[in-house]
Amino acid sequence: MATIEKRYDFVFYFDVQDGNPNGDPDAGNLPRIDAETGLGLVTDVCLKRKVRNFVLLNSPGRKDDGRDYDVFIKEKAVLNNLIKEAMEDEKVKPLEGGRRTEAARQWMCRKYYDIRTFGAVMSTGENAGQVRGPVQLTFARSVEPIVALEHTITRMAVATEEEAKKQSGDNRTMGRKYTVPYALYRAHGFINPFLAAQTGFDHKDLELFWQALLNMFEHDRTDERPRSGRFRASDRFGQCSGSSTVCARERTAHYRRPGPIIFRLSDSARRSAAKGNVQGRSAQMKQPP
Repeated sequence: MATIEKRYDFVFYFDVQDGNPNGDPDAGNLPRIDAETGLGLVTDVCLKRKVRNFVLLNSPGRKDDGRDYDVFIKEKAVLNNLIKEAMEDEKVKPLEGGRRTEAARQWMCRKYYDIRTFGAVMSTGENAGQVRGPVQLTFARSVEPIVALEHTITRMAVATEEEAKKQSGDNRTMGRKYTVPYALYRAHGFINPFLAAQTGFDHKDLELFWQALLNMFEHDRTDERPRSGRFRASDRFGQCSGSSTVCARERTAHYRRPGPIIFRLSDSARRSAAKGNVQGRSAQMKQPP
């Protein structure tokens, strides 16, 4: 299938209620906060991880047009071993120098969905080159400052016999968890057709990416995870309510409107809370002048 021919800019909204969308390991797993503005943060790496997890769960063993849908950056992977596998391929190994590196880079793009989508550095062992991915995401920021709540929790058990002896059989373990009462987060995304042509990212890959944005939180449920995002796309501009992705697609591969102008067309507004529920927000895309 041909690679995409038009560029996309999109705004992705998702909300969290009584959860921790992205804990900061340097701050005891507190929700990430911009110290200057008080806005909540979710890293681009966190969002990409959820897309990768969705692809792993929903496309195991999938092959299409000579390409696989495996994931390069996954749990417990040894990346240099995967790179070596490309370098030892029967069509790559006989080549030398830059030709071998380029052949290995193309092999990796065909095999791994996340490489042809997000890119990768593949020179940490043998040199399979670098790939600049056509799909890029920014950090997600909450549209309003957040308050991180700290909760003390109790487990009615202990891990070791020594702990039980110290407590004389009481067997309790105290712990803490952190939540955000409510926040609506917003991230920006970009899809570059010129880079897509270099990696082989096509319309089927794009459709899988939209599906991942729509459903990635559904497959990552815990007591602290955000509620789902929502996606609605149109040829130009769309509208949405609740948590959503608003997508603008140009009619050509070139930028007729700079990204910041398009992003300013998307806005959110607080809506009244239903009885007994946390107050939420709605998002919409304005029409361009």
